Formats: sequence, C-alpha cells, structure tokens
Amino acid sequence: MINLKKKKQPDTRLLYRADAEGNFDADLVAEAIAAELERGEHEALRRELVDVLAADLADVLTRLEPEQQAQVLPLITADQLALLFGYLPLELQTELVAGMPRAQVLELLNLMSADERVDLFNTLPADRRERLLPALAQAERDDIRRLASYPRDSVGALMTSEYATLTPDLTAGQAIAELRRVAPDKETIYTSYVVDHDRHLIGVATLRRLILADPDTPVLEVMAPNPVTVYVDADQVEAANKIARYDFIALPVIDRDERMVGIVTSDDAMDVAEAEATEDFHKSGGTLGTLTMSMKDATVSLLYRQRVYWLVLLVFANLFSGAGIAHFEDLIAANMALVFFLPLLIASGGNAGAQSATLMVRALATGDVEMRDWGSMLVRELVVSTLLGLTMALAVSAIGLFRGGPAIALVVATTMLLIVLVGSLMGMSLPFLLNRFKADPASASSPLITSLADGIGILIYFGIAKVMLSWMGHAIA
Repeated sequence: MINLKKKKQPDTRLLYRADAEGNFDADLVAEAIAAELERGEHEALRRELVDVLAADLADVLTRLEPEQQAQVLPLITADQLALLFGYLPLELQTELVAGMPRAQVLELLNLMSADERVDLFNTLPADRRERLLPALAQAERDDIRRLASYPRDSVGALMTSEYATLTPDLTAGQAIAELRRVAPDKETIYTSYVVDHDRHLIGVATLRRLILADPDTPVLEVMAPNPVTVYVDADQVEAANKIARYDFIALPVIDRDERMVGIVTSDDAMDVAEAEATEDFHKSGGTLGTLTMSMKDATVSLLYRQRVYWLVLLVFANLFSGAGIAHFEDLIAANMALVFFLPLLIASGGNAGAQSATLMVRALATGDVEMRDWGSMLVRELVVSTLLGLTMALAVSAIGLFRGGPAIALVVATTMLLIVLVGSLMGMSLPFLLNRFKADPASASSPLITSLADGIGILIYFGIAKVMLSWMGHAIA
C-alpha cells in the first residue's frame, strides 16, 4: 500500500483523498506513486489506480518524470487511460503515445471520444499516422478524415460526431429505448437531435421531456422546434458564446445545407473560452500570441520569441519620449523641480490608459460592447476620466506646492488632469480602432498604451510648463 501517513489521511486506499482534509493533493500522490514504483510494487499500485478519477490521475501524471510515466501507463486500464488522455495537454499526449506499442495506441484511439481522438491523431508524425490509419475501423477512419479536414479554429475542428439522433416518427417510449441502446457510444444522451431522412435538424428533445411524456406521445410533440445551431465553418468562439448564452449542455452543428454534422459540448466550449481569455491576457501583457504549452515546459527560446517583438518595437516608440525631453532641455535646466514630477505624471497617464483599455478589451470580447457603442462609451469615459483626473490633480497639487511653490503646483495639477484624460480616452478608443480594422482588440496591450501615454504625457507636461511658467514670469532659457 502507498504510505500517506505523513498527512494523517485515515483512508489510504483512495489516492484522490490524499490530504488530511480529504482533498486531492497531486504533489503528495505523485511522490507516493514514485516511491511505490521504486519499491517495485506495481500490482498494488495497479489496484489503487482503479479508484483514482481520470482528471486527478492526469494531474498526477504531469508531475512524474518521463520514465515514471512510462511505468505507470501500463498499470492503467484501457477505458481509464482513454478518459485520462482527454485531460492531458496535447504535447504530453504526443510524447506518451510515442513510447506506446502500436496495439496499445490503436486501442486508445478507438476508445477516445471522436474530437479528442482526431486532435491527438493530428499531432502524430505523418509516417505513424499512415501506419495507424489502416488498422482503425472504417467508421473511425472516416470520422478522423472528416474532422481533420476542418480549419483549426473552426467549429468543425472542435465538434464531435458522437451524438444521439431520433427520427420524428418515434414515440417517447421508443425514443428512450433507442437512447438506451446507443448510450455507450455517445458523448451525451441528455439532449437528442430530431432529424429527417436527409439529416436536416428539425428539433431537439431533452431526456427529461422524453421521460416525463406519455410513452405513446410522438417525439414531434415532445421536441423543441427551431433549435439554436452553429455552422460548421464558424469560429469556435461563436459556439462557446452560444453555449454560455443559452446554458446548453451541447450545441448542434450544421453545414451550409442545414444538415446536422456534429455537436459541441459544454466542456469543449469551456476550453475554448479559457484559451480565448488566456490569449487576450497574454496579448494585453504585450506578448506575441499565446503560449501553447505550460509555462513550466516552455523553453527559453520560445519565451524569448513571445516577448521580444513588442519590447523591441516599444524601444523605438520610447525614443519619442526621449526626443520630447531633449526638446525641453532649457526649460528643465531652469526649473529642476519639474523633473521630480515627471515619473509620477507619465506613469499616471499610462496607468489610466491601461485600466481603460483592459476594461474595453474585455467588454468587446464578451460582446457586452459593440462598435456602435463607441460614441456613448466615449462620452461616459470623458466624464469618468475627468473626475479621476481632478481627484489625482488635487492630490498631486499639495506635493507640487511643497516641492516647487504655487506655480509648479498649478502646472502639475493641470498636467495631471490632461494626462489622465488623454490616457483614458486613448486606452478606451484604441481597442475600438483595432476592432474596426478587423484586428484583435487585445493587441491594445498595456505596454503599448503606456508607451504612447509616456510620449504624449511628456509633451503635455513640458508644453504646459513652458506656457504657464512664462506667463507667470518665471525664468526660461
């Protein structure tokens, strides 16, 4: 048995109850499995692995060394392994399959769900795909070829063909019997799709409504007509948004001839939503696209390529700031107190712009705001940023009075108001502008907004200082 006594766990049989509170502890379980492998107690481990949930076991597997992973895989039942693979990153799936014998890979592919099977199959080397494909059943071969033919980011690449269909001539009782027959091979039977002889989708029937209906009631009377659908060539985000909007378990997918070709399940939609949010988050931080692997597994070369593009570009953008300072060298030399406030002012403009851009990027991504809302959003942002600028101007004026006197305090307060106003309006408008030209609004990254706000802020600050201090009779070289 695996020794988990150091956590005072009363039940050591179930690895997923590894800590003192009965919660899953992947690190502890990985250590326990490694220790048992080292002792050679493979049969004891095989018996315990049966009790571990596939999602938990996948988490543990990612924490083991490659040689330990190779020892654990043969101890996992085929059905459990097929479920487990659905929770693993594709990169790790490919690595694990590379070390499996051909017979085990074929069994795994046959047991995996259709959408996960084609994702894994597409990552394999071309020569291995050619060797495996003829050995698969005809239905699996056709399914892989069909699903693999869709563009990577399309709904077709996300959907599964393992869905339950009913014909309109069935009764509720016959429909339940049909679902009982096909259930082992379907992704879900909680929602069934009523199609005609040409596979045109005419309605959706939930298992709940079928069970509650009289057994002799026709399916046509039980189903909900005019179901919400998504086209097979649409973007995956559209499917994810519809599932979230209507709270579906699954969303039917149709082709341009209105024939049903698959479904997108809620768990896959959640993966798309998470990936989309991650991509936007990475872009807002100024990286090039999204990491396709864990940060722990990312190489130095990959991280360098992801980050260097924007940083180098912004180096040249920041030259604008330097040129602005150089232009006002005489003003700065005559009024050194101005230098003290320079970092504070330009940082405030960048921060305000980054805040505004972040809110707007998210609103555009979720559909909460659209292009036609730009005018109303601009007016509201103008009011909000003015209030923010006045508040910050009041706060900084006291410091200006202490550091440089009334004239400097007035310059700093006026500059703060204008910089916050300009930074906020720029941060709000740039995502709209990018969206208007079919670019990703998330590209309005915080580093980009900050760099633009810095350059503009310097010009505003020293321009105001030159005018106001000259007007007040201060010395200017």
